[in-house]
Amino acid sequence: MDLPPAPARAFSHTFAVGLTDIDQLGHANNVAYVRWVQEVAAAHWQQLYPPGSEVAAHVWVVQQHLVRYFRPAYAAEELRATTWVADVRGAGSQRLTRLERVADGQLLCAAETQWVLVDAGSGRPVRVPTDVVELLLPKQ
Repeated sequence: MDLPPAPARAFSHTFAVGLTDIDQLGHANNVAYVRWVQEVAAAHWQQLYPPGSEVAAHVWVVQQHLVRYFRPAYAAEELRATTWVADVRGAGSQRLTRLERVADGQLLCAAETQWVLVDAGSGRPVRVPTDVVELLLPKQ
């Protein structure tokens, strides 16, 4: 998986690696990385569409994660999670995410996640509305 550099429209946030993220080898467990990928995606969505907005009746669910680990993360390290939507088709979207150590900028993990937009009431996939596509994939 080759992950391109983050575009200007990418969303980022920083966080510290918690003690509960550390496994028996003394570094962050791979499950923590997947959780961080999902958390930055949710934070990005909530920034675009706060709870109570019209689109809040829809929920993104993961269809597939492809995760590549490059370097370990350790307790108390500050990490930056950067995410952006690379493509939208029908009810699905492809989201790319980079996890980097803030102190040295080292790429720790890259992820490609396929998401599906579903109606929160019925659980059925719904086509991503045009205005949402335009927000996620703005014209450059």
